[in-house]
Amino acid sequence: MRYLGLDLGTKTIGLAVSDKTGLIASAYKVLHHDNNPKNCLEELSFIVKELNIEALVLGLPKNMNNTLGKRAEETLEFKEFLETNLNIPVYLEDERLTTKSAESLLIKGDTSRKKRKKVIDKVAATIILQSFLDQRRK
Repeated sequence: MRYLGLDLGTKTIGLAVSDKTGLIASAYKVLHHDNNPKNCLEELSFIVKELNIEALVLGLPKNMNNTLGKRAEETLEFKEFLETNLNIPVYLEDERLTTKSAESLLIKGDTSRKKRKKVIDKVAATIILQSFLDQRRK
């Protein structure tokens, strides 16, 4: 089963894709949506068809105390929008600290600040998707 991981931000959506066996996540690309992620529907639909994606994994930004804030509510609305318009399942994955983890990985890899800004969202999406895939294997 092939999955597409999404890290929903205020201006971008980071994307990661799994291999065909659903074991390994890889960074894919970053979509820009100008504060309205619904603007990315056409491109997401194309990616889902082109890569034969069977399900989406959307990062859920919970608060550190496990409650849901404003960003989480927006993410849940986006999940419903995607399910309705793409007709494939959308799973939620806790994304607490994924951006920090992504930044840490990029710094350890000696990635410049300018380049980190361009790739951090797709690296965070990769961490979200890999976490989901690892849990499914257990």
